[in-house]
Amino acid sequence: MKAVAVFPGKAGSAHLAELPRPSISDVPGGRGVRVEVLRVGVDGTDREIQDAEYGEAPAGSPFLVLGHESLGRVVEVGPAVTELRPGDLAVAMVRRPGTSAYDAIGMQDFTTDDAYFERGISRLHGFLTEEYVDSADWIVKLPPTLSKVGVLLEPMTVVEKGITQAYEAQRRLRIWKPRRAAVLGAGTIGLMATLVLRLRGLEVDTFALTPRPNLNATLVEATGARYVCARDRTVVQAAEAEGGYDLIFECSGFSPLVFDGMRSLAKNGVLVLSSITGGSREIPVPSDAINQSFVLGNRLMLGTVNAGRGDFEQGVRDLIHAEAAYPGFLQQLLTHPVRGFENWPMLFEALNGKTGVIKAFLEVRPS
Repeated sequence: MKAVAVFPGKAGSAHLAELPRPSISDVPGGRGVRVEVLRVGVDGTDREIQDAEYGEAPAGSPFLVLGHESLGRVVEVGPAVTELRPGDLAVAMVRRPGTSAYDAIGMQDFTTDDAYFERGISRLHGFLTEEYVDSADWIVKLPPTLSKVGVLLEPMTVVEKGITQAYEAQRRLRIWKPRRAAVLGAGTIGLMATLVLRLRGLEVDTFALTPRPNLNATLVEATGARYVCARDRTVVQAAEAEGGYDLIFECSGFSPLVFDGMRSLAKNGVLVLSSITGGSREIPVPSDAINQSFVLGNRLMLGTVNAGRGDFEQGVRDLIHAEAAYPGFLQQLLTHPVRGFENWPMLFEALNGKTGVIKAFLEVRPS
């Protein structure tokens, strides 16, 4: 069967590969689930693997099948599977357990291992193929109403985990009730963070570089949030004028904004970092002032990566909620469909700066 794969460590090596069809007997204990792939989204991670910035093939394989944002339909289940049945919509989780104590208790997204096992990213083949088999333990069921937008679940979990961890950390305050939030970045993750924070009832300012008019600004404002062009007003200036933010979600991919976020928190505020930034950029910062504000204001900063089952399940609930609260919002994020494996290069054309791209995805078969 067809798959889009790379030779990790070799830039520009994406190609159409052939894989043997999987069998549910590949999973021990009768827990196997065979899923036909409907859609697979791509993002900056896929581009960076294609650029040989990271990525590792499974043991014994010369290549790595890409794709960690999946939507599929169950076609066959093993005898020990009771929670899924043929015909169900399904999304597979990405990270799998390693060897740390956190992995042993089902918290592999908090692993202390240096070697990760992530489908389509590191040591495990991804979903940019026709079918896959996995254990039911790693598959999340979606309702039929999400058939057109369910491919957004995995990126949604990035937001769900970050916001959940912010609230979890702030339980230390006992009566923390955030009112104002800022989102730094208005790409796919920024739009979803805006959406989830609005679903939680917060006032939201979303900062991005592109002036209006643009689709991202229209989508931000469709949720009742405020789109702010950072060329006109920075998050620091907004905080100085209107007061600090209780929660800031940073997803810009531009590391200097972390320090702007630190300077823009309200007392008892929390800054969530989700950008993974390579390189060696250095900037001067007002370190004394930032340090003092964090100490005197009981401020908090935390990093978040990947997601667990609870985040996937919350993501399903929020996708359902969003479809009801903001009809058409999610569908508008799916800006660049690519149909058929023969057109796979168009995925990377979209990732490499094509104007107006929010989410590009391969439509393997109709959903």
